[in-house]
Amino acid sequence: MGKHALLSASSSHRWLACPPSARLCESYEDKGSEYAQQGTDAHSLCEYKLQKALGIKADDPTENLTYYDSEMEVCAESYADYVMEQLAAAMKNCSDPIVLIEQRLDYSRFVPEGFGTGDAVIIADGQLTICDYKHGKGVLVEAEKNPQMMCYALGALELFDALYDIDTVRMVIFQPRRENVSEYIITRTELLQWAEDILVPTAKLAFDGEGEFCAGEHCRFCKAKAACRKRAEYNLELAKYDFETPAMLDDVEIEAVLSKVDELVSWAADVKEFALHAAISGKAWTDWKLVEGRSNRKYVSDEAVATAVTEAGYNPYEEKLLGVTAMTALLGKKNFVEVIESRGLIEKPQGKPVLVPMSDKRPALNTAKQDFNEE
Repeated sequence: MGKHALLSASSSHRWLACPPSARLCESYEDKGSEYAQQGTDAHSLCEYKLQKALGIKADDPTENLTYYDSEMEVCAESYADYVMEQLAAAMKNCSDPIVLIEQRLDYSRFVPEGFGTGDAVIIADGQLTICDYKHGKGVLVEAEKNPQMMCYALGALELFDALYDIDTVRMVIFQPRRENVSEYIITRTELLQWAEDILVPTAKLAFDGEGEFCAGEHCRFCKAKAACRKRAEYNLELAKYDFETPAMLDDVEIEAVLSKVDELVSWAADVKEFALHAAISGKAWTDWKLVEGRSNRKYVSDEAVATAVTEAGYNPYEEKLLGVTAMTALLGKKNFVEVIESRGLIEKPQGKPVLVPMSDKRPALNTAKQDFNEE
């Protein structure tokens, strides 16, 4: 596409919460990241797998993907299978549904210069389905009231609302590395009402560089996050507790700290990274200096070391059983089920307890004390 929209769908979660951040981020260089490139590679592979499944001639991009591995292969195959299942479901109620892959979706009627790219869009009578692939495994992404997906849906309605009788919009986040398939259905009327009440006025503020700065979890993907004063004020509110011993804080204070501690740690790391890059670029801090960090020894050439150790009469390699994802890629999904799953050789251990906000959709665990009281 050549460029990103100022008010892109992918960044809408941020600029809807903090309108002036849109223009603020314009002054920062888009440095990219290894994770972003990995996601780009995964999307390229997903696009090819879906085209192949639909019988569309396309070139296999695998050899040109920097981060291709067996896990990415399985994820892309799973994504294509899922979209094909959704298409089959749509065909039960519509004889001629349309499938669009990596489709540019223009929602500029609601957001100045707004556009984005829908990974897979299925248009059928009655329902519009938007599927978005997420390769990341760090942040769980939910489809419910997801502004990125809602912007995509508005763009798709602009294209096909006049051709198909669309009553509802179904939005899907497909995030295989988190075993997450999140779905959300909204009526066409509700979507357009959200656009009128929330999206349009906030987008105008953002495009004009106006509105109030607001710090929160949306700061995570803001280019100005390290130097933003509002975010600093937000996180430094914890200083009022003067780092007291946790046992001396009351319940309200403990929960206040819990609500911000993850963001506080993230903010501190961002500030540290910002200061490091500034120093590398030549800035002289008053009380801090650049030094050479610790490093570990490594082989000059793995192949040469393997040859030398083998000639000395030793085995330089260790054997390790392939992980579940790599084994699935090796056997193929059907054989994996027959050879391993059908024999009861797969289990999913219970995860370690973790403290999360009440808004988290996972069911609460019973503690030993609760179990005892119930008995």
